[in-house]
Amino acid sequence: MGPNKPDISITTVQTVLQQHWGCPAQEVSAVGENGNFSTVYYFTMKGSEYVILFNQAEEGGYLREQYIADLLSTQGVRYPKMIGQGTVGRYRYCISERIPGNVLADCLPEQKVNMLSDLVQSITVMNQVRLPETTTGFGAVREDGNGDFPSWLDYIQTFFAEDQTGTFWENWHDLFHTTCLERDVFNECFGRLLTFSKYNAPYRHFVHNDCHAWNILSDGRRITGIIDSNPLYGDFLIDIATIEDAIPGRDVAEAFRIHAEQIGKPIHNFEARLTGARYFKGLDGMRFYAKMGYTDAYAELRDSLLALPTEF
Repeated sequence: MGPNKPDISITTVQTVLQQHWGCPAQEVSAVGENGNFSTVYYFTMKGSEYVILFNQAEEGGYLREQYIADLLSTQGVRYPKMIGQGTVGRYRYCISERIPGNVLADCLPEQKVNMLSDLVQSITVMNQVRLPETTTGFGAVREDGNGDFPSWLDYIQTFFAEDQTGTFWENWHDLFHTTCLERDVFNECFGRLLTFSKYNAPYRHFVHNDCHAWNILSDGRRITGIIDSNPLYGDFLIDIATIEDAIPGRDVAEAFRIHAEQIGKPIHNFEARLTGARYFKGLDGMRFYAKMGYTDAYAELRDSLLALPTEF
């Protein structure tokens, strides 16, 4: 089991589903690689396919998941509808419809290339959903649909602050002493992030924030769905910066820029905003790789960040 990953047996899953639905589930099977923090099973109930996910979500976490699922699935985004939720022991679970397909990361290179246009369109639809006019704020989306912070700058300063408690990043500055994380490099890139944040700050869209090839589903011919958001309100260039390496030999970010022009929604200050997004995701990735001991991935990401522009 990975860090904070629930140890949930198939017998426990069957019991939970029996209690939740009032009848036994069929074809219960564990999903192989499903992240460091969640345990996931597929199952069939009354002829339909579903997914049950267990993790240590905070109180109200699945209210947020319900809000996101409703927000996206009702506006044409290929995102799974949430069916139910509950608790078992110290873990929480949610049940969602199962979208057919496998992760984009497992597709053949030529399949990925052929799906570039569909990928760009699918993510663009997600980023352009209408946010409820009653919601406000930037940063992490709360269960009430609001963002946690009054501005993008407030969010990133808090997200990378040293004095965090009760989060995955509590005491993360210890990584400077215990892992490959280099304080001088991190501080240099954080300073650059602050410089570029002014380009991202005016924009408030739905941001998946975990929009990589393992959270995109495909049948090998088309994109069938998007799953497992870690949602933010902010600049959607963050999702472009996350997915831009998913298609080998193609400039994915440029494909997004062209598509935006074609649909009459050109992306203003594209390069500067993309650079700011790359610093945001890159800094978080650096400290994550360091914490997990992924030294090669850390070094590659560090070098790519240091090669980015320092100003526009």
